[in-house]
Order: sequence, then structure tokens, then C-alpha cells
Amino acid sequence: MDEERIRGAVRKLWVAVFAAAVIDAVRKDRGHGELFGVIPYDFRIPDLERAKRRTWNPRSSRILTPRTFGVGWTVNFGRLARLAGIV
Repeated sequence: MDEERIRGAVRKLWVAVFAAAVIDAVRKDRGHGELFGVIPYDFRIPDLERAKRRTWNPRSSRILTPRTFGVGWTVNFGRLARLAGIV
């Protein structure tokens, strides 16, 4: 029962953050930005170059980068590969 409550609370929190990001984007009349100065969002139409830059960029110092589309972060696998000595 507690696990269901936690899942429900997390789901409601995620929906609230997503809705707040959409409202922020509409108010500021732009498709990308940060919510509360911390949570990145990007509702622009994704393109291959942005997706590649955010998921495979060994030269970046960031492991977590903004999602190509949506709210939150994605993993920069290029940075991880560099840290592991693969690249």
C-alpha cells in the first residue's frame, strides 16, 4: 500500500512539474528554458544535431544535460565514455 502511495505521489509531482513547465513556456513565449531556475525544459521540435549534442558530447563537462524534448535531464553518454577512458 505504501509503495502505491509513493508512486501516486511521484506521478502527481511529475504532472505538476510538467504543467508548470508548459505554463512557463507559454507565458514567456518560448519553447525552452528552466523551471524554478533548476529543471530544464524544451518543447521545440527536436532535431538530430541537438539530440546528438545532448546525448553524445565527450568534450562537455556535464553528465546530465537537458532533454532534447520534454522536461528534465538526459545522460550524456559521451562524457561517461570519456570518464571511463573509452573515448
